[in-house]
Amino acid sequence: QVQLVESGGGLVQAGGSLRLSCAASGRTFSSYTMGWFRQAPGKEREFVAAITSSSGSIFYADSVKGRFTISRDNAKSTVYLQMNSLKPEDTAVYYCAASVRTLFVRTPTNYAYWGQGTQVTVSS
Repeated sequence: QVQLVESGGGLVQAGGSLRLSCAASGRTFSSYTMGWFRQAPGKEREFVAAITSSSGSIFYADSVKGRFTISRDNAKSTVYLQMNSLKPEDTAVYYCAASVRTLFVRTPTNYAYWGQGTQVTVSS
């Protein structure tokens, strides 16, 4: 029903910035809560940020507060993750996800649709 495609990943020096984009197919993007998750090798999938359909509620993991900003453009069916002051521990594959629920936005199993992921590598 929904396809998500992430872009914008790459290799960056510590302290640098990247902006990830997630483009959604279909005509129902505005009704979804959108989330960003990340997974490093050998580690569990980790919540990063989420934004509700109206942009009225925004959530961040403690590890990224003050550095990352999530936003959405419903007219373009796109959600963004602006990442500043990047650290080596931010290195991971970043995934975009969509959910019909606003409850439990930090839980991966509440998201029905996932993108393919984009690699972010931060060098020290």
